Amino acid sequence: MTFKPILLGVIALALVACNGVDPNSPLGKRQAIFKQMLKTSEDLGGMLRGRLSFDEQRFADGAARLDALSRQPWQHFPQIREEDSSARDEVWQRQERFRQLAEDLERSTAALVAATAARPLEPRALAPHVQRVEDACEACHREFRAY
Repeated sequence: MTFKPILLGVIALALVACNGVDPNSPLGKRQAIFKQMLKTSEDLGGMLRGRLSFDEQRFADGAARLDALSRQPWQHFPQIREEDSSARDEVWQRQERFRQLAEDLERSTAALVAATAARPLEPRALAPHVQRVEDACEACHREFRAY
């Protein structure tokens, strides 16, 4: 009787492992970074759009975190395409354009951080900077992500 639950547990773990992404693989590393970027960006946008209460220090810290994160995922794109990637083949075929869009994102997050230097922070003044970050993300997704 105890054999059946153990067998079902092993089967369940095997199925999860087959569908999972190795967190130490380049794909797993960049997925983790992109998820952190999305969460941070959503929090910043939420503060500006009233979903979250605006907290000046939390916003500035989030902008700095997003800026640091925006510089990290690119190192985890290998020179050849991975089978499990949700990126289009163009990431590898048009690497110069991909790098340009990555740099656009980095510039927009750096500008957002610079905008947090002038205190007190005014949400209306920060909104265009957050929009530029969101637009930079969207531009890259339109060209290179296979939805």
